[in-house]
Amino acid sequence: MIAFVFPGQGSQQVGMGKALADAFPESREVYAQADAALGFPLGALCFEGPEAELQLTANTQPAILATSVAALRPLLARGVKPQRVAGHSLGEYSALVAAGALSLEDALRTVRRRGQYMQEAVPVGVGAMAAILGLDLAAIEGACREAADGEVVAPANVNSPGQVVIAGHAAAVARASEKCKAAGAKRAVPLPVSAPFHCALMQPAQDRLAPDLEALAFRDPEPPLVNNVDAALVREAAACRAGLVRQVSGTVRWQQSVERLAQEGVTTFVEVGPGTVLSGLVKKIAKGARVLNVDSPESLEATVAALGAGAEG
Repeated sequence: MIAFVFPGQGSQQVGMGKALADAFPESREVYAQADAALGFPLGALCFEGPEAELQLTANTQPAILATSVAALRPLLARGVKPQRVAGHSLGEYSALVAAGALSLEDALRTVRRRGQYMQEAVPVGVGAMAAILGLDLAAIEGACREAADGEVVAPANVNSPGQVVIAGHAAAVARASEKCKAAGAKRAVPLPVSAPFHCALMQPAQDRLAPDLEALAFRDPEPPLVNNVDAALVREAAACRAGLVRQVSGTVRWQQSVERLAQEGVTTFVEVGPGTVLSGLVKKIAKGARVLNVDSPESLEATVAALGAGAEG
């Protein structure tokens, strides 16, 4: 069984998607649709930068989504279809586009606002995120509880065994990082992010995004989605929408999502979109699974060859 998985913020880089757009008309069409939906040249921003503009959250989110769908369409055109989909944070929108639950245009406009709302939820410098390496989740949760001291700090991304990102007020994240190191973490690495994503400080962004999502037409995903916030298999439109709302301030349970996909019978994971961040995480979580990726014409052809056109499992 094949799952397509879609990357989130952090995988962006200037030049992404250009080779796909040069090689495949279906990829070019994605960027044309994006430019029209957003009213500015997103494709040119992906291909040429400037980097500072691409790194703005309100631009980064639609840019990664568009590039992921630009990688998806030629893969589907070659007969490779998934039986399950999932995406990391922002990538859940790409997954829902892939599953036919959400139109590309609706997804692009929504994630642009999502990025804006998340950026505006917390003044720059008030929040922080840090990656905790080499400590189990229960110990990290305990360190966060002890360090909170009336402020917010909690696991934001459970990425893989030994890699958990925490988020919250900057001082609380610093205190929790020290407690994690004292408890045996190998490292606590502050992340260069513009806001503390996926924690309670994002509630204002969640409250703003909810009516936007409520106004959109969702369809039942086909194939089903494993969502971030519950690591649960979702087959209904309403559950897709609810998961996207709760995800803004909720923990991204990526490790548990991949474990769920493996329990469902997935043996092949294809990362569709820029970079190979998720490929590395999947290899740590689902030992023995086949992991492929598509972010260029070369990786597309290699993945199609590895799977055989029309592969169903």
